[in-house]
Amino acid sequence: MLRYLARKLFIYLLTFIVAVTIDWAIPRFMPGNPVDALVSRIALMPDANAALTSYFIAAFNFDQPLWQQYLNFWWALFNGDLGRSIMLFPTPVTTLIGRALPYTLGLLLPSILLSWYVGNVIGALAARRKFLDNSVLPFGYLLTATPYMWLGILLAWVLGSTLGWFPLAFGYDQSLKAEWSWQFFGSLLYHWVLPFASLFMVALGGWAIGMRNMIIYELESDYANYLMALGAPQRLVRKYAFRNAMLPQITGLALQLGAVVGGALVTEIVFSYPGLGWLVLSGIQNQDYFVIQGVFLFIIVGVLLANLIVDIVYVIVDPRTRVGLQGDAA
Repeated sequence: MLRYLARKLFIYLLTFIVAVTIDWAIPRFMPGNPVDALVSRIALMPDANAALTSYFIAAFNFDQPLWQQYLNFWWALFNGDLGRSIMLFPTPVTTLIGRALPYTLGLLLPSILLSWYVGNVIGALAARRKFLDNSVLPFGYLLTATPYMWLGILLAWVLGSTLGWFPLAFGYDQSLKAEWSWQFFGSLLYHWVLPFASLFMVALGGWAIGMRNMIIYELESDYANYLMALGAPQRLVRKYAFRNAMLPQITGLALQLGAVVGGALVTEIVFSYPGLGWLVLSGIQNQDYFVIQGVFLFIIVGVLLANLIVDIVYVIVDPRTRVGLQGDAA
């Protein structure tokens, strides 16, 4: 087990270094100069603009060669410093991410976990009941083929604009003050429904289809036929089929994390939801290098950690994996 974890940690560490390097490089190869955009908004006299430009270039270390900026980035990263925002100078990027992070996690965690659980339950039931199979399968294919952004726009149009049941934008009523109160919490929940529903419904279809197909495959496998030939109760056969069908679903959870995170960012943009997606869009529009790389750095770390946890859970759930690890050690 320790050798397995060490090997996985090495792979994830290498992936982290490559991904963070790309994360650092992409904003710096974007066209335009963020300092010029920042100074132009201040609209001072030409001489003052030139002095201010020189000040900001030195403040952000843009006067240094790229290799030195790259080394400075890693040094600052290991010291917990993600830099200061260009568009909201001198606000630290960690402060901006700290404000947006609860909104994104409030969308991601419930949508990922609930869609995975509910989708697996519905798929397992559909594999046994023809009525559900005839209705779940077509609906599931429709949902899983739907882009997050398109479904978000559709829900906003039908439930928000046409019926007026839910608000179309923002994380809470802008007339309220962000504080710990039942009124503010109710407003948060009210504005949360549509972004959550768009993420939940798209992911739900894929999990239901996957579990339905895996259950049918397991019930037709040799061990299931052998158990039935021995007179084993059908409930016992289905129990083993469900447990074996869950293993690919756990692996699929790790593979789908990146897609779900990307869908959450796009969904936040559709609903002007004040999470990491809205923050990174503002960073791109303002050429804010540090906000862009800070948000994507957090996403990289989050996805890698989630995948590592799924790998560990897979070893715990599947005894055959532990047998394979013992064979490798021998």
